[in-house]
Amino acid sequence: MPEVVRIILVMHAPLGQAFAACAEHILGRKPMLSVFEMKPDDSIDERVDQLYSLLVEPAEDGVLVLCDIYGATPFNIASRALKKALARGVIGHMITGTNLCMILKALTDQQEAPADLSEKVRLGAMKGIVNADCTLFP
Repeated sequence: MPEVVRIILVMHAPLGQAFAACAEHILGRKPMLSVFEMKPDDSIDERVDQLYSLLVEPAEDGVLVLCDIYGATPFNIASRALKKALARGVIGHMITGTNLCMILKALTDQQEAPADLSEKVRLGAMKGIVNADCTLFP
């Protein structure tokens, strides 16, 4: 089986599940990703430990963490958990500001090396953000 980077969506609930459902609808198959969502009453320390456990389970091929908002609680939890996982030797990358274009790019290029996938996803996000005024008002 080819190597595949694991993708984990770390987001405010219910955004991660909604993104996963959209990806399944567009791709026509269940996406190979994990959803790790935060709720307002979650214990930060417990969620860091839970995400860390998810990050270190079979991670030979690397992991890409996609967060919704830089500096928000999901990002802070992911930062702490990923820092611990990296210290344990996990190959991991994290990108924030996730949109659907990024998730689709990650899923369609999941066989790429982790660092390459991370950069392709970041660039894909920028290509997916277009000022469409010129198409509406020629």
